Amino acid sequence: MTTTVEAGLRGVPDEDHVAFGLKEGRVIFTQDQDFLRLHASGTEHASIAFCHQQSRSIGDIILGLTLIWGVFEPQEMKNRVEYL
Repeated sequence: MTTTVEAGLRGVPDEDHVAFGLKEGRVIFTQDQDFLRLHASGTEHASIAFCHQQSRSIGDIILGLTLIWGVFEPQEMKNRVEYL
């Protein structure tokens, strides 16, 4: 796991986050609907895990992300959005 700050991506455009995730083969967990728009526009990405703000507890989010990790292979996640 890498945070936005750790990756040096704080304050950069969403497209840069997606490019970093694709390069590193990382799932982007977000509550920002702009990432869903990027997906819908056909922007290539490693994967997006999306959760509406204040819809889940942190424990439920972690459980959902763990489930995604346990069920899908990285190649199955490419350009896929999973909703928590």
